[in-house]
Amino acid sequence: MSTTSKATTATSWQAGSGSVDDETLRRIDRWWRAANYLSVGQIYLLDNPLLREPLTRDHVKPRLLGHWGTTPGLNFLYAHLNRAVAERSQSTIYVTGPGHGGPGLVASSYLDGTYSETYSDITEDEEGLRRLFRQFSFPGGIPSHVAPETPGSIHEGGELGYALSHAYGAAFDNPDLLVATVIGDGEAETGPLATSWHSNKFVNPAQDGVVLPILHLNGYKIANPTVLARISDDELTALMHGYGHKPHVFVGGFDPEESHVEVHRRFATMLDEVLDEIAEIKARAAAGDVSRPLWPMIVFRTPKGWTGPDEIDGKKTTGSWRAHQVPLANARDTEEHLEVLEKWLESYQVSELFDATGGLDPDIRALAPTGDLRMSANPHANGGVLLRDLRLPDFRDFAVDVPTPGGSFAEAPRILGNFLTEVVRRNPDNFRIFGPDETASNRLQAVFEVTDKQWNAEFYGPDVDEHMSRAGRVMEMLSEHQCQGWLEGYLLTGRHGLFTSYEAFIHIVDSMFNQHAKWLKVTNDIPWRRPIASLNYLLSSHVWRQDHNGFSHQDPGFIDHVVNKKAEVVRVYLPPDANTLLSTYDHCLRSRQYVNVVVSGKQPAPNFLTMEQAVAHCTRGLGIWDWAGSEVAGEKPDVVLAAAGDVPTLEVLAAADILRREIPDLKVRVINVVDLMRLQDEREHPHGLSDKQFDGLFTADRPVIFAYHGYPWLIHRLTYRRRGHANIHVRGYKEEGTTTTPFDMVMLNDLDRYHLVIDVIDRVESLGTAYAGLRQEMVDARIRAREYTREHGDDIPEVRDWVWPDAQDLADSGQVDATAATGGDNE
Repeated sequence: MSTTSKATTATSWQAGSGSVDDETLRRIDRWWRAANYLSVGQIYLLDNPLLREPLTRDHVKPRLLGHWGTTPGLNFLYAHLNRAVAERSQSTIYVTGPGHGGPGLVASSYLDGTYSETYSDITEDEEGLRRLFRQFSFPGGIPSHVAPETPGSIHEGGELGYALSHAYGAAFDNPDLLVATVIGDGEAETGPLATSWHSNKFVNPAQDGVVLPILHLNGYKIANPTVLARISDDELTALMHGYGHKPHVFVGGFDPEESHVEVHRRFATMLDEVLDEIAEIKARAAAGDVSRPLWPMIVFRTPKGWTGPDEIDGKKTTGSWRAHQVPLANARDTEEHLEVLEKWLESYQVSELFDATGGLDPDIRALAPTGDLRMSANPHANGGVLLRDLRLPDFRDFAVDVPTPGGSFAEAPRILGNFLTEVVRRNPDNFRIFGPDETASNRLQAVFEVTDKQWNAEFYGPDVDEHMSRAGRVMEMLSEHQCQGWLEGYLLTGRHGLFTSYEAFIHIVDSMFNQHAKWLKVTNDIPWRRPIASLNYLLSSHVWRQDHNGFSHQDPGFIDHVVNKKAEVVRVYLPPDANTLLSTYDHCLRSRQYVNVVVSGKQPAPNFLTMEQAVAHCTRGLGIWDWAGSEVAGEKPDVVLAAAGDVPTLEVLAAADILRREIPDLKVRVINVVDLMRLQDEREHPHGLSDKQFDGLFTADRPVIFAYHGYPWLIHRLTYRRRGHANIHVRGYKEEGTTTTPFDMVMLNDLDRYHLVIDVIDRVESLGTAYAGLRQEMVDARIRAREYTREHGDDIPEVRDWVWPDAQDLADSGQVDATAATGGDNE
């Protein structure tokens, strides 16, 4: 595969040359037959790839896997796009929602030569064909989907619903790129896909590329008809028109009297009409008209399993759900099925397609464009080839002043927003921010000083539609699926971005995250796949500051979900203040091939570390805050107080303050964790600590009270191998929540400072009886704090106004406002 940094030599958006001649139509048909033959061969054949001898059971794979039903339609479309791309020199990538059509995309990339260039052992001869067939859905081979191993793919399609979102993400900021996107009619029934039709309201026809949706109606899913295939053409075209498209309807393959060449002629004519309409839209945009056009799309209605056996065992197969997967499941075991398979393969007239050595007829190869214009070789489908480093400002320039720990207050994401403003300014064509209507809510609104939210539906004027224009770097739509899909498509084609969301609702994209993380994991082991920019999350409006939204908005479990993935791919960061958030996000934006999850509350909160300290702390990933503890140098601590997360850090520090005052002889060590993966064993995660390092920090024989942002059991899971694991007691979210004050929320989950002091007294053996009175005071303090919230609707002043003692001295002298530490969460 080409690794040139030049995307294409295309001259884009040319009008067509008119009708397609008969010779070209026959060439299209021969390509289609060759692709179908190679597709069937991949599903069934272990040997005898050119049918040089009668087919026997030994030539058939012992386990028949894969999907046939959607494949011939995908092959048909690929053949016709080849012709159009070559004639128009139009840079194009091919996104296939029906990822089960994997054998078709492998076949087409083999036919245009890319596959053999990419995998030198899959040669263009009989032995190469044998290997091509054998590897498909075979141990040690390739998956049956349009997987990362498939040249030209940015979308595996194993999970349905995201083809259009990925396609539009690829088109943003790629003004010369056509993204031909096939949507299966089963996929069209999913919620994410139904929503993603609205992406055309966010496209700027001048600065962005074009997505050509092709709704592939072959009528059936695994075992049932599909909804859109069973409504009238009038209803379907009205639906597509309502979504903002001009539908072009094509029906082919149902009339046995119509030759394949005539079917090709009709589709080629339609495709030229569609592409000419696009060229006209792009010409108007180049002349200054960037209003939203009625973008063309194609409704492509063909039989499921087209060109396969009409009947098997007396039951209708082609044109029914029985063609979906492997129509001849017993081809190896019954003579009847073996005979049907042989006739099916022979129907493609393989001797007309390949020469005596197994090489493809050059006339067929001539249909495809050359070089990077081949859809399977287009550099946009291997985005790392085109990736440019972001031009980042020095994040230190955006630091907040911290005269002493806790000596200043800030909304950490708002400070990050100042940094991102400059990132947007310096990277006007390869960085975007995605989020579901929450950029300002999550305190990143400073970016609107230099950009707008991109919008191409109706405008009501600047008095109502603030920070909205036809071109912007912020993409907001109230669909987490859409934002995730857009960002993935943007990253996979060589750009950078971030996704900001309320923490509780990022779960909506759990399965999408799964697929992207799997893609990254696989591509790490594919040498020709170049690294792409990391997928960066900023989760704010988190579990501990959902004061009026309540229980429905309280869930930190996305972290648990993320940590399930391969350690080489995932990173989780819990910066405790504004400066650590800046340092963390600078690192994330520079990284490659990761999913970075960063959780940061958006309410005013104390800052604890200077920028110099923050950089060192983030570089280590965790560390002892000696200014917060009371341990004696050279001696073991009596207890370790650890925290991960901004609110847990605040509560740990408040607990340490109480212990310093009430038990001054107690040797307390305070540890803050910003990189959660540091807790794992170094043998399990690249960021993990060795046992010696872990024991040096947390000890192997002293109680550890760990205040954690999320569900407590994750900390146990990460540390279960450690020698001192039995001594680790974790406080975190335990599914207790309601509409209440910030401190009452932490009390509901026993994460509050008073309960942490109780935990210390209960777990340090020497304290139990000696400090029973202090323990009781802590119980009474919890009761008093609860009663105060019920009477006043606010947190008790001793909690609400608490600051670290050194900062209190500054507050007493008027140098810092010590009353800004907490606040409600506003949408």
